[in-house]
Amino acid sequence: MNETPRSQETAGEPMTGRPQPRSGRVFGRAGASSSGIPHRSDGRPPQTPRGARQPGPAGRLGTTPPVPGRPTFLSGRRFGSDGPFGHFTPRGAFALCAVLFALVTWQVVAGGPLRDADERLGRTAYRRGPIGLTEFLADLGGIAIALPVLAVAVGYAAWRGHRARALAVVLAMAAVPVLVMPLKLWIDRPGPLTAASGYYPSGHTATAMVAYCGAALLLAPRTGRAGRGWAMPVAVVLSAATGIGLVLRGYHWPLDVLGSWLLWGMLLALLVAALRRIDNRGAAGSGTGAP
Repeated sequence: MNETPRSQETAGEPMTGRPQPRSGRVFGRAGASSSGIPHRSDGRPPQTPRGARQPGPAGRLGTTPPVPGRPTFLSGRRFGSDGPFGHFTPRGAFALCAVLFALVTWQVVAGGPLRDADERLGRTAYRRGPIGLTEFLADLGGIAIALPVLAVAVGYAAWRGHRARALAVVLAMAAVPVLVMPLKLWIDRPGPLTAASGYYPSGHTATAMVAYCGAALLLAPRTGRAGRGWAMPVAVVLSAATGIGLVLRGYHWPLDVLGSWLLWGMLLALLVAALRRIDNRGAAGSGTGAP
């Protein structure tokens, strides 16, 4: 009995090579036509049907399964970019501010070369710029302006049900006099235009930084992507403007302002870490946490 030779493209045996698409029209055994799609001689669909392929991340047809996803180093999760904080790392920011604050404080207490350069710069900068503008900038750190701004943000956050976040920011503001006053008494640095002492670190700079940045941290999650883009930069600009106004008006030496920025940078790093923990607990309690 003559045996019919078996086809090389049966379902039980692998194909000797991957089917190559051809240009033009391809005709099968039964006369059916297709446009450049490989065709099996036994009438069955090819091993990897085109319609069964899984789309890639952008909806395009994949090549060989599994379709690779977005690389981890491009997704931002590796760096902890959650919420309105972007790539901000509280632990690293705290360590950097702590080292620089210790260095600046040591120079101020010991009367080192950095303090000498600071006093020369302060005398040069005094009375530079329009008096009305520089006075207004210095007043941004007063409780008459900074605290109402923070109170509005705290009240809004509490009204929206974020009482734990609001309480954390209020405690950060309450820490300003608790930390500033002992340092002022211990370092006892004289002011630029007076024999009175107790000017390091700057209390007005600390008030402005905690009030404006704390308000930004409370408002940013509720203002969407656009709010995350402007809330914190505006707070940083207001804090910097306060310090510049204090130096130009002769109320503080430049290192008084810089030391306050560094000290309260440490506090804000702790505040950011606390707010992240509060947000994570809230997400876990509501069952909406990320897998």
